Amino acid sequence: MSGTTPAPAAGGRRTGTGFGRLLVTVYGILAFAAIGRSSYELATKFSEAPVAYSLSTLSAVVYVLATVALAKGGPRWRVVAWVTVGFEAVGVLAVGAASVTSPDVFGETTVWSGFGQGYGYVPLVLPFVGLWWLWRTRPRGTHDAAAPAPEPTEPTGPTAPAAPDPEVR
Repeated sequence: MSGTTPAPAAGGRRTGTGFGRLLVTVYGILAFAAIGRSSYELATKFSEAPVAYSLSTLSAVVYVLATVALAKGGPRWRVVAWVTVGFEAVGVLAVGAASVTSPDVFGETTVWSGFGQGYGYVPLVLPFVGLWWLWRTRPRGTHDAAAPAPEPTEPTGPTAPAAPDPEVR
């Protein structure tokens, strides 16, 4: 059936269900806002602050990819989500720190300037909520690597007793 959602791998939860729907919605809204802002900046005043406006465009692309990846949530999309949300976390911290310590470094503000101050600090909080959600919904088996394997209930291999041959009497 083409309309069914595939089951999560190995017991993990889908990233776009439950709380993930809210997360995807917030990412989508931020993606929409960042696309609108960066499109306007690129079209009308790119030459004034190319680094700042390029960073705004990069953040818009990251938000779009993160939104799609979190909504889809399959094994490959989870990798995309980890990469984009992780990149977003590093980006907002780096750009935020640079813009606070040297306010004129970019020429103009970006989505991530002042740790997302212009967007109510949502860009600062959102990637960490996203990383937490990805961790919480990870497939089972990836987080219990240190747990010992269960003991077999019956001996197997060369030490197992041979089954009696029904032909021998």
